[in-house]
Amino acid sequence: MEPLGRGASLGEDFAAGRIGRRALLRSMLVLGGGLAMAGCGALAQTAPGSASGRMTGGKVSVRWLGGGVAELATPDYKQIAYLDAWVWNNAGWTRFGVSKPPEYASKDGFVQYVAGKKPEAVFVLLTHDHGDHIGDYFEMLQGLTAAGLPVMTAGQSDLIRKGLADDFKAAGLDPAKVVVNSGAGINFGGVAKHGTMTARLVPAVHSNLHGFPSAGFMLDIGGVRAYLSGDTDLYGEMKTLGERYQPNLAIVCVGDGPFTMGPQDAARACQWMGVSQAVPVHFAHNALVLGTSASEDFRGALASIAPGVTANIMKPGDTRLIQT
Repeated sequence: MEPLGRGASLGEDFAAGRIGRRALLRSMLVLGGGLAMAGCGALAQTAPGSASGRMTGGKVSVRWLGGGVAELATPDYKQIAYLDAWVWNNAGWTRFGVSKPPEYASKDGFVQYVAGKKPEAVFVLLTHDHGDHIGDYFEMLQGLTAAGLPVMTAGQSDLIRKGLADDFKAAGLDPAKVVVNSGAGINFGGVAKHGTMTARLVPAVHSNLHGFPSAGFMLDIGGVRAYLSGDTDLYGEMKTLGERYQPNLAIVCVGDGPFTMGPQDAARACQWMGVSQAVPVHFAHNALVLGTSASEDFRGALASIAPGVTANIMKPGDTRLIQT
Protein backbone atom coordinates (compact mmCIF):
# COMPACT_ATOMS: atom_id res chain seq x y z
CA MET A 1 0.00 0.00 0.00
CA GLU A 2 1.26 3.46 -0.82
CA PRO A 3 1.99 5.78 2.12
CA LEU A 4 -1.06 7.78 3.19
CA GLY A 5 -1.06 11.44 2.23
CA ARG A 6 -2.28 14.37 4.35
CA GLY A 7 -5.21 16.76 3.96
CA ALA A 8 -6.67 16.72 0.44
CA SER A 9 -4.61 13.66 -0.58
CA LEU A 10 -6.60 11.50 1.86
CA GLY A 11 -9.68 12.09 -0.26
CA GLU A 12 -7.79 11.07 -3.37
CA ASP A 13 -6.58 7.84 -1.70
CA PHE A 14 -10.15 7.01 -0.66
CA ALA A 15 -11.55 7.72 -4.13
CA ALA A 16 -8.90 5.55 -5.76
CA GLY A 17 -9.67 2.68 -3.41
CA ARG A 18 -6.21 2.72 -1.81
CA ILE A 19 -7.73 3.08 1.69
CA GLY A 20 -11.02 2.08 3.24
CA ARG A 21 -13.59 4.26 5.01
CA ARG A 22 -12.37 3.28 8.48
CA ALA A 23 -8.75 4.08 7.67
CA LEU A 24 -9.84 7.40 6.18
CA LEU A 25 -11.72 8.39 9.31
CA ARG A 26 -8.87 7.26 11.59
CA SER A 27 -6.31 9.27 9.61
CA MET A 28 -8.47 12.39 9.61
CA LEU A 29 -8.98 12.13 13.37
CA VAL A 30 -5.24 11.90 13.93
CA LEU A 31 -4.61 14.84 11.60
CA GLY A 32 -7.38 16.93 13.13
CA GLY A 33 -6.21 16.21 16.65
CA GLY A 34 -2.67 17.25 15.78
CA LEU A 35 -3.88 20.51 14.26
CA ALA A 36 -6.09 21.18 17.28
CA MET A 37 -3.22 20.60 19.69
CA ALA A 38 -0.96 22.88 17.66
CA GLY A 39 -3.66 25.53 17.65
CA CYS A 40 -4.11 25.28 21.41
CA GLY A 41 -0.38 25.63 21.91
CA ALA A 42 -0.28 28.78 19.80
CA LEU A 43 -3.30 30.16 21.68
CA ALA A 44 -1.67 29.51 25.05
CA GLN A 45 1.39 31.47 23.94
CA THR A 46 -0.53 34.48 22.69
CA ALA A 47 -3.75 34.56 24.71
CA PRO A 48 -4.65 38.16 25.61
CA GLY A 49 -4.30 38.84 29.29
CA SER A 50 -1.88 36.03 29.98
CA ALA A 51 1.82 36.36 30.61
CA SER A 52 4.40 34.40 28.65
CA GLY A 53 6.87 34.96 31.49
CA ARG A 54 7.44 37.18 34.48
CA MET A 55 8.63 40.66 33.54
CA THR A 56 12.24 41.53 34.36
CA GLY A 57 14.37 44.65 34.25
CA GLY A 58 11.54 47.05 35.04
CA LYS A 59 11.45 50.07 37.33
CA VAL A 60 8.50 51.80 38.95
CA SER A 61 8.26 54.57 41.51
CA VAL A 62 5.65 53.94 44.22
CA ARG A 63 4.49 56.66 46.59
CA TRP A 64 2.01 55.82 49.32
CA LEU A 65 -0.65 58.49 49.82
CA GLY A 66 -2.26 57.01 52.94
CA GLY A 67 -5.06 54.49 53.33
CA GLY A 68 -5.41 52.32 50.27
CA VAL A 69 -4.23 54.99 47.83
CA ALA A 70 -0.94 54.99 45.95
CA GLU A 71 0.81 56.80 43.13
CA LEU A 72 2.79 54.70 40.65
CA ALA A 73 5.00 56.19 37.96
CA THR A 74 7.78 55.45 35.56
CA PRO A 75 11.07 56.93 36.81
CA ASP A 76 10.68 59.90 34.43
CA TYR A 77 7.04 60.41 35.52
CA LYS A 78 5.82 60.39 31.93
CA GLN A 79 3.41 57.58 32.84
CA ILE A 80 1.52 58.06 36.11
CA ALA A 81 -1.16 55.85 37.65
CA TYR A 82 -3.28 56.37 40.76
CA LEU A 83 -4.64 53.47 42.73
CA ASP A 84 -7.93 55.05 43.81
CA ALA A 85 -8.60 58.71 44.40
CA TRP A 86 -8.77 59.82 48.04
CA VAL A 87 -6.01 62.40 48.20
CA TRP A 88 -6.53 65.84 49.78
CA ASN A 89 -9.31 64.54 52.03
CA ASN A 90 -7.29 61.44 52.94
CA ALA A 91 -7.22 60.92 56.73
CA GLY A 92 -4.44 58.35 56.60
CA TRP A 93 -1.59 60.71 57.46
CA THR A 94 -2.59 61.83 60.96
CA ARG A 95 -1.65 58.74 62.99
CA PHE A 96 1.83 58.83 61.50
CA GLY A 97 2.36 62.43 62.60
CA VAL A 98 3.10 63.36 58.98
CA SER A 99 1.86 66.59 57.38
CA LYS A 100 0.64 66.44 53.81
CA PRO A 101 2.93 68.19 51.34
CA PRO A 102 1.28 70.89 49.19
CA GLU A 103 0.79 68.52 46.24
CA TYR A 104 -1.59 66.35 48.24
CA ALA A 105 -3.17 68.96 50.53
CA SER A 106 -5.61 70.49 48.01
CA LYS A 107 -7.12 69.91 44.61
CA ASP A 108 -5.26 72.85 43.10
CA GLY A 109 -1.96 71.76 44.61
CA PHE A 110 -2.46 68.26 43.26
CA VAL A 111 -3.27 69.43 39.73
CA GLN A 112 -0.26 71.76 39.70
CA TYR A 113 1.96 68.94 40.89
CA VAL A 114 0.80 66.51 38.19
CA ALA A 115 0.96 69.19 35.50
CA GLY A 116 4.52 69.98 36.54
CA LYS A 117 5.57 66.43 35.70
CA LYS A 118 4.45 66.97 32.09
CA PRO A 119 3.06 63.44 31.88
CA GLU A 120 2.20 61.71 28.65
CA ALA A 121 -0.56 59.70 30.37
CA VAL A 122 -2.33 59.78 33.75
CA PHE A 123 -4.36 56.69 34.63
CA VAL A 124 -6.84 56.78 37.54
CA LEU A 125 -7.82 53.24 38.58
CA LEU A 126 -10.98 53.00 40.70
CA THR A 127 -11.38 49.77 42.68
CA HIS A 128 -14.77 50.52 44.27
CA ASP A 129 -17.03 53.28 45.53
CA HIS A 130 -16.34 53.45 49.29
CA GLY A 131 -15.44 56.92 50.49
CA ASP A 132 -11.83 56.13 51.38
CA HIS A 133 -11.23 55.18 47.74
CA ILE A 134 -13.56 57.35 45.65
CA GLY A 135 -13.61 60.39 47.95
CA ASP A 136 -11.80 62.83 45.59
CA TYR A 137 -12.37 60.91 42.36
CA PHE A 138 -14.62 63.28 40.44
CA GLU A 139 -12.80 66.41 41.58
CA MET A 140 -9.52 64.78 40.56
CA LEU A 141 -10.84 64.02 37.08
CA GLN A 142 -12.35 67.50 36.79
CA GLY A 143 -9.11 69.22 37.77
CA LEU A 144 -6.82 67.15 35.58
CA THR A 145 -9.16 67.41 32.59
CA ALA A 146 -9.56 71.18 32.98
CA ALA A 147 -5.77 71.53 33.05
CA GLY A 148 -5.57 69.79 29.68
CA LEU A 149 -3.74 66.78 31.06
CA PRO A 150 -4.00 63.38 29.32
CA VAL A 151 -6.08 61.66 31.99
CA MET A 152 -8.22 58.55 31.64
CA THR A 153 -9.94 56.41 34.25
CA ALA A 154 -10.79 52.73 34.51
CA GLY A 155 -13.16 50.81 36.73
CA GLN A 156 -15.60 47.89 36.70
CA SER A 157 -17.86 48.46 33.71
CA ASP A 158 -21.28 48.31 35.39
CA LEU A 159 -20.19 50.54 38.25
CA ILE A 160 -18.87 53.09 35.75
CA ARG A 161 -21.71 52.95 33.22
CA LYS A 162 -24.66 52.54 35.60
CA GLY A 163 -23.75 53.12 39.22
CA LEU A 164 -21.78 56.34 38.73
CA ALA A 165 -23.55 57.65 35.62
CA ASP A 166 -25.32 60.48 37.48
CA ASP A 167 -22.11 61.43 39.28
CA PHE A 168 -20.20 61.80 36.02
CA LYS A 169 -23.03 63.96 34.68
CA ALA A 170 -23.13 66.13 37.81
CA ALA A 171 -19.37 66.62 37.57
CA GLY A 172 -19.65 67.73 33.95
CA LEU A 173 -17.55 64.82 32.76
CA ASP A 174 -18.28 62.90 29.57
CA PRO A 175 -17.48 59.20 30.19
CA ALA A 176 -16.87 58.70 26.47
CA LYS A 177 -13.92 61.07 26.75
CA VAL A 178 -12.49 60.26 30.18
CA VAL A 179 -13.35 56.57 30.73
CA VAL A 180 -11.33 53.90 28.93
CA ASN A 181 -12.76 51.89 26.06
CA SER A 182 -14.96 54.77 24.89
CA GLY A 183 -16.76 55.00 28.22
CA ALA A 184 -17.32 51.28 28.73
CA GLY A 185 -14.71 50.76 31.45
CA ILE A 186 -13.49 47.18 31.85
CA ASN A 187 -14.86 43.96 33.27
CA PHE A 188 -13.12 40.86 34.61
CA GLY A 189 -10.82 39.43 31.98
CA GLY A 190 -10.93 42.72 30.11
CA VAL A 191 -8.07 45.05 29.23
CA ALA A 192 -7.65 48.82 29.10
CA LYS A 193 -4.66 50.76 27.77
CA HIS A 194 -3.58 54.34 28.32
CA GLY A 195 -0.23 55.66 27.22
CA THR A 196 2.19 52.77 27.60
CA MET A 197 0.25 51.41 30.60
CA THR A 198 -2.05 48.40 30.51
CA ALA A 199 -4.65 47.57 33.17
CA ARG A 200 -6.55 44.33 33.65
CA LEU A 201 -9.45 43.97 36.06
CA VAL A 202 -9.25 41.18 38.64
CA PRO A 203 -11.69 40.17 41.39
CA ALA A 204 -11.73 41.44 44.95
CA VAL A 205 -13.80 39.88 47.72
CA HIS A 206 -15.39 43.07 49.02
CA SER A 207 -18.42 45.23 48.19
CA ASN A 208 -19.70 48.40 46.54
CA LEU A 209 -22.33 50.81 47.81
CA HIS A 210 -23.94 50.65 44.37
CA GLY A 211 -24.04 46.85 44.47
CA PHE A 212 -21.69 46.22 41.54
CA PRO A 213 -18.55 44.09 41.95
CA SER A 214 -15.54 45.46 43.75
CA ALA A 215 -12.24 44.88 41.97
CA GLY A 216 -8.48 44.99 41.91
CA PHE A 217 -6.09 45.50 39.00
CA MET A 218 -3.06 44.08 37.30
CA LEU A 219 -1.17 47.13 36.04
CA ASP A 220 1.75 47.06 33.63
CA ILE A 221 3.88 50.17 34.08
CA GLY A 222 7.57 50.77 33.51
CA GLY A 223 8.24 47.13 32.71
CA VAL A 224 6.73 46.04 36.03
CA ARG A 225 3.46 44.17 36.53
CA ALA A 226 1.81 45.27 39.76
CA TYR A 227 -1.07 43.54 41.51
CA LEU A 228 -3.22 46.26 43.08
CA SER A 229 -5.46 44.45 45.54
CA GLY A 230 -7.93 47.18 46.40
CA ASP A 231 -9.95 46.12 49.44
CA THR A 232 -10.25 42.34 49.62
CA ASP A 233 -10.13 39.21 51.71
CA LEU A 234 -7.81 36.33 50.86
CA TYR A 235 -9.36 33.96 48.32
CA GLY A 236 -8.14 30.82 46.61
CA GLU A 237 -8.27 32.15 43.03
CA MET A 238 -5.32 34.40 43.88
CA LYS A 239 -3.22 31.33 43.07
CA THR A 240 -4.70 31.26 39.57
CA LEU A 241 -4.18 34.99 39.14
CA GLY A 242 -0.56 34.55 40.14
CA GLU A 243 -0.07 31.77 37.61
CA ARG A 244 -1.88 33.63 34.85
CA TYR A 245 -0.47 37.14 35.24
CA GLN A 246 2.82 36.54 37.09
CA PRO A 247 3.08 39.96 38.77
CA ASN A 248 6.34 41.30 40.20
CA LEU A 249 4.87 43.66 42.79
CA ALA A 250 1.86 43.59 45.10
CA ILE A 251 0.33 46.70 46.62
CA VAL A 252 -1.82 44.93 49.11
CA CYS A 253 -4.29 45.81 51.86
CA VAL A 254 -3.26 44.71 55.37
CA GLY A 255 -5.65 46.64 57.64
CA ASP A 256 -7.68 43.73 59.04
CA GLY A 257 -10.59 44.76 61.32
CA PRO A 258 -14.10 44.75 59.85
CA PHE A 259 -13.20 45.39 56.23
CA THR A 260 -10.25 43.52 54.70
CA MET A 261 -7.65 40.84 55.24
CA GLY A 262 -4.83 41.48 57.71
CA PRO A 263 -1.04 41.06 57.60
CA GLN A 264 -0.99 37.25 57.75
CA ASP A 265 -3.45 36.76 54.92
CA ALA A 266 -1.83 39.56 52.90
CA ALA A 267 1.49 37.73 53.17
CA ARG A 268 -0.21 34.56 51.96
CA ALA A 269 -1.66 36.50 49.02
CA CYS A 270 1.85 37.63 48.10
CA GLN A 271 3.06 34.05 48.25
CA TRP A 272 0.25 32.88 45.98
CA MET A 273 0.82 35.75 43.54
CA GLY A 274 4.50 34.89 43.31
CA VAL A 275 5.66 38.50 43.66
CA SER A 276 9.15 39.52 44.75
CA GLN A 277 8.20 42.97 46.09
CA ALA A 278 5.27 44.12 48.23
CA VAL A 279 3.92 47.39 49.62
CA PRO A 280 1.43 47.20 52.51
CA VAL A 281 -1.43 49.74 52.41
CA HIS A 282 -4.93 50.35 53.79
CA PHE A 283 -4.08 50.65 57.48
CA ALA A 284 -3.96 53.39 60.13
CA HIS A 285 -6.49 55.58 58.29
CA ASN A 286 -9.46 55.01 60.61
CA ALA A 287 -10.04 53.73 64.13
CA LEU A 288 -11.44 50.35 63.01
CA VAL A 289 -8.37 49.08 61.17
CA LEU A 290 -4.89 48.23 62.41
CA GLY A 291 -2.62 51.10 63.37
CA THR A 292 0.83 52.14 62.27
CA SER A 293 2.47 48.88 63.35
CA ALA A 294 0.54 46.88 60.72
CA SER A 295 3.35 47.30 58.20
CA GLU A 296 5.89 45.68 60.54
CA ASP A 297 3.37 42.93 61.30
CA PHE A 298 3.18 42.36 57.55
CA ARG A 299 6.97 42.26 57.25
CA GLY A 300 7.08 39.62 59.99
CA ALA A 301 4.37 37.58 58.30
CA LEU A 302 6.28 37.66 55.02
CA ALA A 303 9.44 36.44 56.76
CA SER A 304 7.51 33.36 57.88
CA ILE A 305 5.18 32.73 54.94
CA ALA A 306 6.98 34.15 51.88
CA PRO A 307 10.60 34.91 52.84
CA GLY A 308 11.57 35.67 49.25
CA VAL A 309 9.31 38.73 49.15
CA THR A 310 10.75 42.13 50.08
CA ALA A 311 8.45 44.33 52.19
CA ASN A 312 8.68 48.00 51.25
CA ILE A 313 7.58 49.78 54.43
CA MET A 314 6.54 53.41 54.06
CA LYS A 315 4.88 56.28 55.82
CA PRO A 316 2.40 58.37 53.83
CA GLY A 317 4.30 60.53 51.38
CA ASP A 318 7.30 58.20 51.17
CA THR A 319 8.53 56.97 47.78
CA ARG A 320 10.31 53.77 46.79
CA LEU A 321 11.88 53.00 43.42
CA ILE A 322 11.15 49.31 42.91
CA GLN A 323 13.22 47.31 40.42
CA THR A 324 12.49 43.83 39.14
